[in-house]
Amino acid sequence: MAAEKGFQEVLMNTAPHSLRDAQETEPAPMPRSFDAHGVEPIPESGRDSSPRDQWWIWVGANVAPINWVLGALGITLGLTLIETLIVISLGNIVGCGVFGLFNMMGHRTGVNQMVLGRAAFGRKGAVIPGVMQGLLTMGWVGVNTWVVLDLAVALLGKIGIHGGDGLKYAVAAVVMAAQLGLAVFGFYAIRTFERWTVPATVLVMAVMTVLSLTQADLSWTSGTADSGADKVTAITQLLTAIGIGWGISWVPYSADYSRFVPSRYSGRSVFWATALGMYVPTVWLAALGACLATTGQGGDPSELVISAFGVMALPVLLLIMHGPVATNILNLYSCALAALSVGVRASRWKVTLVAGAVATAVLLVFMQSHSFAESFDHWMTSILVWISPWAAVMLTEFFILRRGRLDVAKLYSNQGPAWRWRALVALAAGIVAAWSWQYGLVPVMQGPLARSMHNTDFSWLSGAVVAGGLHYFLTRHEHRGARNRPATAD
Repeated sequence: MAAEKGFQEVLMNTAPHSLRDAQETEPAPMPRSFDAHGVEPIPESGRDSSPRDQWWIWVGANVAPINWVLGALGITLGLTLIETLIVISLGNIVGCGVFGLFNMMGHRTGVNQMVLGRAAFGRKGAVIPGVMQGLLTMGWVGVNTWVVLDLAVALLGKIGIHGGDGLKYAVAAVVMAAQLGLAVFGFYAIRTFERWTVPATVLVMAVMTVLSLTQADLSWTSGTADSGADKVTAITQLLTAIGIGWGISWVPYSADYSRFVPSRYSGRSVFWATALGMYVPTVWLAALGACLATTGQGGDPSELVISAFGVMALPVLLLIMHGPVATNILNLYSCALAALSVGVRASRWKVTLVAGAVATAVLLVFMQSHSFAESFDHWMTSILVWISPWAAVMLTEFFILRRGRLDVAKLYSNQGPAWRWRALVALAAGIVAAWSWQYGLVPVMQGPLARSMHNTDFSWLSGAVVAGGLHYFLTRHEHRGARNRPATAD
C-alpha cells in the first residue's frame, strides 16, 4: 500500500502544464545544431525539446524491419493470428508503459540514464550497468546495419543499380557515415533528423501496409500449437521478443533524450508521448509481420511488397535505409553517454567517433562471416537478460523509495556512497532469476526453469520481481525520511 501511494504521489507531482498549454504559452525554442553537453545535468536553457519531438524520436527508432520479423515469430511459434495480435497488443502496453516511466526520470532531473543509476547503485556501482550498456550499443550498431544490407542491395537491383559485394560495402559506408555524423552532432541533430524524416517514412510504411494486406489472404484462426502447453510456451516467448520485453529493452536509453524536455511540459505529457511513440510503431509493424506470415510466403513482409509492387522499390529502399540510421544514431549517442558516465574523460563527440570506429569494425567482421554475425545477433539478444532486473531496481529506487525526489548534485559529488552493495546484490539475484527462466537462442542462455517448464520464457518477470522486491526489502530503511526531504529537481 505504501508503495502504491508513493507511486501515485510521483504522478501527481508532475509539472502542471499540458503539452497543448505549453505550446500555446511558450515561445518556440531557438534552433541548435551541435550538442556540446556531456553527462552533466541539462540546464533549463539547454532544454529545447518537446514531447512531440520525443514522439518522433521513438517512432523513428521502431519503424524498422526487425519488428516485421519479430511479429511473424508468433505465427512461427504456432499461435493463430488472433492470438498473436492479442499478445503483441497487450504485452506492449506493459513494456511501453515501463519505458514511459523511465522517460519521466530524465524529464524531472535533466540527467541521463546511466548517471541516474548512481542513486541506486552508488557512484562506482553504477559503472557495472554503464559498461554493459556501452558495449551493447556498439554491438547493436553493427548488427542493425548488417541485417539490412542484403535487402538494400536487392532493392537497388530492382531500380537497375548492380555491383555485387562492392555495392554492399558502399552502402554500408554511406549508412555508417550518415549515422555517425548525426550522432557526433548529438541530440539536436538527432531530434531534427527524426522530426523531418520520420513522417515521410511513416507515410511509406502506411502505403506498404495497405498494398501488402490487399494482396494477402489472411488466415485468422489456424495455428500449429495444438496443446495448451505449446500455446503457453509460444505466448511467453513472443512476450519476451516483441511484447513486454521489447519496451523494456529500450529503457537504458530513455532519459538520455527526455532530459532535454523543459520543465514547463508536464511529466504526464512526456510519459504518453514516449510510451505511445514506442507502442504505435512496434505494434503496427509487428502486427503487419504477423498478418503476412499467415500467407505462407515467408516471414519477411518486405519481400512480398517488392515482388508484388515493383514501383514501390525506391520508397521501400528509403524505408529500409532509414531504419538502421534512425536506430543507430540513438545507439551511438547513448554509447558515448554511457562511456562518460563510467568515467571516460573526453568530449562526447570524441567518444562517439571511437564508438563508431568500433562499430564499423564489428560490421566489417559481420560482412565477412554471415554465420558469425547470426551467432552474435543471437548472443546480443540473449544477454539483454540484465535489463529487466536493472530496470526493476531503478523503478523501485526512484518511484517507491525516493518518491521521485532526487538530490541531483549528489549524483556528481563524493558525498554519496561509492558502492550500494544491497542494490548490487538485488541486481545480481535478479539476473540469476532472469537467466533461470530465460529460453534464449544461445544454449547457455536457456535456464533450468525455462527448460523444465516446457521452454517457457518469463525472464523479464522473474528478474524484475526478484530484483525489485529484494531491493525494496534490503534498502527501505535507508529511505524512511525520503517523503519529508524536499525535491532538488523538478
